[in-house]
Amino acid sequence: MWDFDIGRTLAVLARTWPFLLMRLVVYFAITAAYVLAAGVGAGIGFGVGHVMTDPDGPYAFAAWGGLAGIGVVAVAVYWLREYILYVVKAGHIAVMVHLVEGREVPDGQGQIAYARQIVTKRFVEANVLFLLDQLIKGVVRVITGLIGGIAAFLPIPGLQGLARFVNTVIRLSLTYVDEVVLAYNVRLDSSDPYDTARRGVILYAQNGTVMIRNAVWLAVFLWGLAFLVFLVMLAPAAAVLYLMPGQIAGWSFVLAIIFAWAVKAAVLEPFAVCALMQVYFRTIEGQTPNPDWDRRLTEASRHFRELKEKTFGPAAARQGGADASPA
Repeated sequence: MWDFDIGRTLAVLARTWPFLLMRLVVYFAITAAYVLAAGVGAGIGFGVGHVMTDPDGPYAFAAWGGLAGIGVVAVAVYWLREYILYVVKAGHIAVMVHLVEGREVPDGQGQIAYARQIVTKRFVEANVLFLLDQLIKGVVRVITGLIGGIAAFLPIPGLQGLARFVNTVIRLSLTYVDEVVLAYNVRLDSSDPYDTARRGVILYAQNGTVMIRNAVWLAVFLWGLAFLVFLVMLAPAAAVLYLMPGQIAGWSFVLAIIFAWAVKAAVLEPFAVCALMQVYFRTIEGQTPNPDWDRRLTEASRHFRELKEKTFGPAAARQGGADASPA
């Protein structure tokens, strides 16, 4: 089934409670911004709708105003994603790596400052980490295609629809692989994060079957819990919307999704990253990057070529089988 230790993962997360608390504050602040923006937008729309001759005008404009408010916050969150990755996610990953490796970390709020030092030392600026994260994500998408999905093993025509669905689940399950490779970067503490990331994605590719199997189990588990949170949040979301103008009860569904997303991002995602991190570190132990995978990724992924270019220069980035230094 899976290769991660649930008890150990929960124990590591418990020791990183300052980051869990910070994540809860950040993601629920974002949720509150969505709710407030929806309410303000609906209120403005309701007022504007009163100038319409159509008796349904206020309600229609309230719905459109709420949607516009959510859209404004979504754009703001998009622009803040680089900061969130640098301050919240990367710092949490750094502390989890040290705990998984058995190293000591400060307790209490000093843990956040400690993690900030590690991240700053490794990636200097937020834009460096963000670019590296985007390159890793691009390579992982290509690796999934190169490994092949379950459809390759189900040639029976009647099962192709099921195979496509399972392949979609596999793709969704790989959301946290980029963060696991970033954890590998922190673990090695090398002076070149791009080269370390290059080796990290090669090691992931040559162990893709093990990693994907565990990622799928985690995805099913996490999305199931997120759905339960969504069901629980329907009632409070409806209560919030009851105070808003207009007949927009359907928005309770949208806000419940946003609440569930906040819980998933704040608590469930760190669990997935920590679990996959343990599997990855244990699986690659004693391995070196396979030059054949280096060549295949060079040919198939422009993101991988960019990683190599930042390490070896443009000439090496155009060639397969560049020196794969030991892990």
